Amino acid sequence: MPVSSITVSPLPDFLVKEAVTRALAEDQGGRGDLTSLACIPAAEEAKFYFKARDAGVFCGMQPGIEAIWQMDPDALVNWHIADGESVAAGDIIAMVMGKARALLAAERIALNFMGRMSGIATFTRRYVDAVEGTKARIAHTRKTTPGLRAFELQAVQAGGGAMHRFGLDDAILIKDNHVAVCGGVAAAVRAARSHAGHMTRIAVEVDRLDQLGEAIEAGAESVLLDNFSLADLEAAVARAGGKVTLEASGGVNLDTVGAIAKTGVDVISVGALTHSAPNFDIGLDWD
Repeated sequence: MPVSSITVSPLPDFLVKEAVTRALAEDQGGRGDLTSLACIPAAEEAKFYFKARDAGVFCGMQPGIEAIWQMDPDALVNWHIADGESVAAGDIIAMVMGKARALLAAERIALNFMGRMSGIATFTRRYVDAVEGTKARIAHTRKTTPGLRAFELQAVQAGGGAMHRFGLDDAILIKDNHVAVCGGVAAAVRAARSHAGHMTRIAVEVDRLDQLGEAIEAGAESVLLDNFSLADLEAAVARAGGKVTLEASGGVNLDTVGAIAKTGVDVISVGALTHSAPNFDIGLDWD
């Protein structure tokens, strides 16, 4: 992969702790890990290794370590791979030592977070690599797993993707239904401009080339080109002349993203990064 590692911003500790606590409670129910309680003496200690079974990009260190420490606060964890780093099949991601019962109770939750997040990071990196040599940035959407958006978007960042809106309160993005209710692109943008403060960015979605001029004239700073053909994307780039940020969306996959990037758009948003990323295979092996 052209990019070997990415600097990943950490998530707030309270958010990680809350999500992992919920996941552990869901997994253990009211009686805990019956198998480990039945088979393993309480004082038994063990050493395990988290190992990559695929090649890709790792992400999920924070929830992984949180799951371990919630079950065994005294466990020793030695990370070999950081979020955003590339791994090969067989690479050791981390070594953990502690109470065997606790580590086995934490295993599935740690692996669920790391597998999901590493899968998104790896999938995102494939899109980023596919547009290498163009100015286009690959961005996520809000098509995320409810309650896990922060983790999934951290994984997008680990894969080299660009940040889009985290939530509805991040920026004004006028979509097709807003346009319909407001009576047109220009009317919707003008209404948003009169409402928004000077620090709030306004973006609008258009589905026809003739709406681009309306959006620019009304004061939009970004225009989302929804399901445009390659020819229309090229025409939009020429008409905009760098006055606004142009974002392409719709019909984007690994087969089409390279050609879309070559039209000259600034951003390509891809819902598949989070709603269709395959899981990344990580295992926990006993030493």
